[in-house]
Formats: sequence, structure tokens, C-alpha cells
Amino acid sequence: MKRHRRIPYLLGSCALVVLAVTVTACGSSPSSSSTPKPKASASASAVSEITANWEAFFSPSSSLSQRINLLQDGPQVQAAVKSLLGSSFASEASAKVTKVTLTSPTQATVIYTILVGGTPELKNQMGTAVYENGTWKVGVASFCNLAALANGGKTTGLPAPCQSP
Repeated sequence: MKRHRRIPYLLGSCALVVLAVTVTACGSSPSSSSTPKPKASASASAVSEITANWEAFFSPSSSLSQRINLLQDGPQVQAAVKSLLGSSFASEASAKVTKVTLTSPTQATVIYTILVGGTPELKNQMGTAVYENGTWKVGVASFCNLAALANGGKTTGLPAPCQSP
């Protein structure tokens, strides 16, 4: 008799184990397909866009309007960008991005080198990229830091976003 009483108990336990395994198996399938793969490709896409946009912003072949579109708050600093484009430095300067680290969905840290005539002049500079209106752009603070350097280290005469507090 004791033997027969244990059978329903064992069958009940087996059913629970089968149910648990089935639920676990079904539950693990969607979660494994929704793991970081989309985030990784989104991150890779963002890093690629940031790199391309930073290098385009600093490219001598980019027009003023292209640069303004690739700069955070570009219209507010357009006069400064135009002024810098008029310098002989700008006609030979470019940037090479060496590392991009996403710090949030809308910001990234960018490590870059400014090249003049292909020769590294400002190595391993740290800047920011900002996601604005659907585009990764050069952070205005990064532009302002370089504009201040070109202005003898001073922010006087630079647009309001570049003024020291």
C-alpha cells in the first residue's frame, strides 16, 4: 500500500519537474535572442557614426554647412566655426578618432588626435559626442576647447557657449 501512495506523489513531482523544464526552456529562448546583440550592434553603429561625423567635422574638405550640421548647437557658434575655417590651420587640419566610449544613450567620450598636414599635433585629446536631433555630433564643449586653443588659450571673443563661467 505504501508503494501505491508514493506513485501519485512521484508522478506529481515528475509533472512539476517536466513543467518547470518546459517553462524554463521556453522562457530562455526569447531571452537569449534578446540579449546584448541588438545593443552591441546599436553601440557599434553609434561608434561608427560618431567616428565618421567627428572626422568629417574636422575634414578640410567639409563645407561650413556640413560642419554646422555635425556640431552640437552649431548655429549658435557658426561665426566662430566660419572664422576658424578662414585660418591656414583649418585648411591643413584634420582629426583621427582613436577611441569612442558610449557613456549614455545620448553622450560619448571621444579620444582623438588633431593632425596638421598629416602630422599629429594634438595627440590623445578627450572630447565629447552628443546625440542631438537623431545625429551624433561633436560636442560644443570640445569645439570650444579647440577654439580657445586657437585663440591663444582665451575664450574672449568666442561665442557665448564657449565663454568660461
